[in-house]
Amino acid sequence: MKKIIDLNTFANGALAEKVNIELQKVLENISDPNTDHKKARKVTITMTLKANERRNLANVLVDAKSALSPSVGVESELIIDFTPEGDITGAELKSGIPGQAYISNDGEVLDHLGKPIPAEEPVNKKVVQFK
Repeated sequence: MKKIIDLNTFANGALAEKVNIELQKVLENISDPNTDHKKARKVTITMTLKANERRNLANVLVDAKSALSPSVGVESELIIDFTPEGDITGAELKSGIPGQAYISNDGEVLDHLGKPIPAEEPVNKKVVQFK
């Protein structure tokens, strides 16, 4: 087959540059752990030729586009409740179970919404005399 154009040098190398830019995006998307590794990515090269009336000359528009894999969604849970005024509200459940306290990575005791639980006051342990 006869070579009509050299894709590396066509449009002063713009075609090869566009393909490399889009390929770089695809490679970054593949290496992103927040995307699905199984999804296929694409680099599409488009050459649009528009001939003049005499059909002896064509304007050529070259472009390259990539189709990437979207980021994987992140799941959480909202506790739905009412304010004292009766308005509906929500808060992210941090502990996994409503009403359950947990220990943060910093060792702090937090409630199910991730708010610090105040330390309990020491109980007065004096002996009380009963009659």
